[in-house]
Amino acid sequence: MNTSYKQIREGRATRKSQAGCLTGLAWLLVWCAFTAGCAVVEPPAPRVSAEQTPAVKDQAITRLGDGRTGFVITETPKFLTTWGAGFERAVALMQEDREKEAMPILEEIIRQSPGVTAPYINLAIIYRHAGQYEQAERLVREALKLVPGHPVANNEYGLLLRQTGRFAEAREVYEATLQMFPEYLPVRRNLGILCELYLGDNACAVEQYTIYSKAKPDTEEVALWIAGLNLRMGSN
Repeated sequence: MNTSYKQIREGRATRKSQAGCLTGLAWLLVWCAFTAGCAVVEPPAPRVSAEQTPAVKDQAITRLGDGRTGFVITETPKFLTTWGAGFERAVALMQEDREKEAMPILEEIIRQSPGVTAPYINLAIIYRHAGQYEQAERLVREALKLVPGHPVANNEYGLLLRQTGRFAEAREVYEATLQMFPEYLPVRRNLGILCELYLGDNACAVEQYTIYSKAKPDTEEVALWIAGLNLRMGSN
């Protein structure tokens, strides 16, 4: 992975023009376990009670049991597929900052099996990075039709809304997602960035960064953001 790609996807820019496309790389690329058509996401975070589990079409999203934290997204492809290797290749290309090469692979996967969300989300990411926002939004919406409430799709949707200047809508998407998945840390981080850099809501930013930092105490940069915000708020 080259340095510029890593910086864009793992850091937080200080300028608003740069910050529109930031998110953690670990959450940027949607990985799927294609045996039995399942996509598994297990973010480290506080456990959520059963009452907070959203009602999702066909029970596509379920919580992990036995004291584990996270959720499983189960999807059934419309067609029998053998494209797992192709998807892995597309993800590898994205990691290598060769997104244009990944595009036709993901498009073909969607054509073969339009019932799986991950290719839609990854292709939407590529279009957003290319500034093709209408195509990106269409793909994200398709993913959300397949799995309403999909937290990874909603995280990408929030980034897209933020990058296209629809800050209030982005906040609504993030907050609605956190109502269903309060343990999903990428949304916490991105809501904090939105509040700090775009909405001027420092209290919101501190709240989200603090929750994120407690769940991931080894993330030094977020601790620095919190300290800086507290300093600025204290001097006002």
